[in-house]
Amino acid sequence: MRPINLLPQTNSHPLSMIFRLCILFCLLPVFSSIVMNAQDNAPFPPANIVNDEGGVVIIRGEVSYTNPFFTSGVSFPLIILEDQSGFVHRDRGFVFPLESQTLGQITSDFYTSPFNYSLALPIEPQGTYNDVDNDNEADTGVMVFAIAYWHNVWGDPFLDVRDQNGGGWSGAYASTRSSNDPEQRSEIVGGSFLIYAPDDQQGFPSGFGDDGLLFTEDDPIVTVPQGYIIVNMDTIPFTFDRAREQSINLIEPDSAALVDFSNQGFSTAFDSMIAKFRTDYAFTEYKNIDWDALETEFRPRFLQAEQQNDDYAYLTALREFIWRIPDGHVNLSPFDPFLDEFTQSVAQGIGMGIRETDDMRVLVTSLVDDGPASLAGISLRAEIRAINGIPINDFIGQAEPWTQPFSTDHNRRLEQLIYALRFDQNTSDVSITFRNPGQNGFTTREIPTEREFDTLFSNPLNEPELDGLELPVEFHLVDDTTAYAAIYSFLDDDALAIQLWERMIQQMHERDIDNLIIDMRQNGGGDPFLADQMAAYFFQEELIIGSRGTYSEQIDGFFFDPDLTRRFYLPSEDLRYDGNVAVLIGPSCASACERFAYDMTLQDRAAIIGQYPTAGLGGGVEDFLMPLGITVRITVTRSVDFDGNIHIEGLGIPPTIRVPVNEITLFEFEDPVMAYGLAYLQDRPPSLDGGNIAIGDVVQGQFFPGLRQRYTLVIEGGKPLDIFLGDESGDLTTVVRFYDLDGNLLLSNEDSLNRNSGNSLLSGIGSDQTFTVILEVGTFEDQLEGRFTLSISESEFEVPNN
Repeated sequence: MRPINLLPQTNSHPLSMIFRLCILFCLLPVFSSIVMNAQDNAPFPPANIVNDEGGVVIIRGEVSYTNPFFTSGVSFPLIILEDQSGFVHRDRGFVFPLESQTLGQITSDFYTSPFNYSLALPIEPQGTYNDVDNDNEADTGVMVFAIAYWHNVWGDPFLDVRDQNGGGWSGAYASTRSSNDPEQRSEIVGGSFLIYAPDDQQGFPSGFGDDGLLFTEDDPIVTVPQGYIIVNMDTIPFTFDRAREQSINLIEPDSAALVDFSNQGFSTAFDSMIAKFRTDYAFTEYKNIDWDALETEFRPRFLQAEQQNDDYAYLTALREFIWRIPDGHVNLSPFDPFLDEFTQSVAQGIGMGIRETDDMRVLVTSLVDDGPASLAGISLRAEIRAINGIPINDFIGQAEPWTQPFSTDHNRRLEQLIYALRFDQNTSDVSITFRNPGQNGFTTREIPTEREFDTLFSNPLNEPELDGLELPVEFHLVDDTTAYAAIYSFLDDDALAIQLWERMIQQMHERDIDNLIIDMRQNGGGDPFLADQMAAYFFQEELIIGSRGTYSEQIDGFFFDPDLTRRFYLPSEDLRYDGNVAVLIGPSCASACERFAYDMTLQDRAAIIGQYPTAGLGGGVEDFLMPLGITVRITVTRSVDFDGNIHIEGLGIPPTIRVPVNEITLFEFEDPVMAYGLAYLQDRPPSLDGGNIAIGDVVQGQFFPGLRQRYTLVIEGGKPLDIFLGDESGDLTTVVRFYDLDGNLLLSNEDSLNRNSGNSLLSGIGSDQTFTVILEVGTFEDQLEGRFTLSISESEFEVPNN
């Protein structure tokens, strides 16, 4: 760049040059005076600047994490400049403006701790200016940022309100450090801010003041220079750093870090563990857990294991301690140390599976071909009266499942039904008292056991089998009006789950799909916020749906932050679905899965369909380490509904339409819960599939209240049919319905009937074209019971022209 002359160009006469030099030297004091006056006019003393290199240009650092859930579900991790206007104004709902979100780069493997990041600063950021100098004058103020880690799930690469979990400011994995005192409501108490001043006339706190809080009236204020500055709040007073390159590591707070007792002795680790359970466990009073009694019972075992240097005695004591806490979230891992004992204790079976009906009968529901039970003459549907001379219900109640502990009695009982028929390797035979179908009395036989695991790992509830390759959300069309979706996990790939979820809803809108089945029966939980926000797609209001509390040492109790209530954050209107919904549940629907199911009961949004309630796991968890590489999981947050009531833990979400457990649902339906779900959406009772039927067929069956029977029938063009449906006495009022393959009702004799109309005879049913129909048979108002005969024969009537 050419120099700017202060005087017009003249010749080079010596006097002219001297005159110009005189002018320059005379002006210098004037400029110096101007600069000094600007400093003198600053409203506050200047900040103490270190490393003054003109301002920050780039920030690098690392993020260390020990929390085992840190990477769960994460596919798009982000490092951003986080606008701190929410903290400045204590606005827990502040959403970082999109334009303020300068994105950094993750420069090493995110899934290996620590990972590195780099963040290049824009020439001028686009955050929110905040006047924080407390001089009662309107000033431009400064932009205040934290460097923070986030996880992007919804939409574009930037964070929306759902990605931000409702807004506010970071309390973890940021350049700032927040207080753990709940009464301070996540007050920032240390770490580093990045600030940007538009000029050299802006003030910023140089300390927390007497009240220990930042951005309050007693803050000491200094004037900061123009540009970017790192403010280190861990020094007194704060340090203001203008080095071009900064190294800022993000902070994992103690509340998120993995607690580690693994280097302690067995007895000391037990003391640490039970102390943690006493304070942090979320449901001590609710479940009437006596920690003193457990300590008295188990501590001597840990101490003895330590004194005798007996690793397995320690492991066994730890496992049995965990089993005594009636909470399905509480567990230990890995299972490997117990594999040999497990195998030895459950290795023997008799090749038989059982279920318990609603009227407390125990029936044989599965048999291994040529297994001991089958060879002994036990048949499917046999009723079991006793095992080894002990009444069957008592024998089942004595079983100790290796899948414990449980939050609910129904989950324990279902597992006991499996483990009741598992015997240790020293058991050679077992006495079974049973009655096969059609027999009058019970028979007792000694049945040899054999090493078999088919019945241990079977699928007694007839739920869809999984192969481990499922996407987090899968869906397909059942017919032109109904779609089926399965949510298999809220702990897979969160962003992928949302992409699949929104794609499903878009396709249902495009195809005018009015009915949706959501199968949650194989969902073990995951991220509760994700579960809530996936449910939000079915609502038109941003409902408050509950809250959760966590133990606070400061108040010695569980604290429920009123600013952190659970709520729906609605998607755009074009992604909301207002059709009919049926949610299928079962005892394997646990934790976040139950949150989704509960959400769908609000405003009666969906029918909840199942044979049993969900698992009853109503809290958030934390892991900690114990000796010998064991991880223990503890429930540390207490979930409650809008009114503050515990609504999931120990209860589960019950079905609003309960599928009975009886001979029909156990043996006649391939998937009774699915059948009832479809029936609900089609506004009819569920129907049993009788297969194909044709001219000349005569079938017999039995009607049960609330059920129908359906058959697939091909009506050939020009061949009219006579259809008879009735019983021997002629007293059973029967109903015949014809549907097309899309479920549309074509013909029914229902309107012409009353309760005493008797059997049905439809003559001359046909068409001049060949087509396939669903023939559905039932009773008047689906309330009658009895044996029936259905026959299809050629008719003497002529087919009318269509």
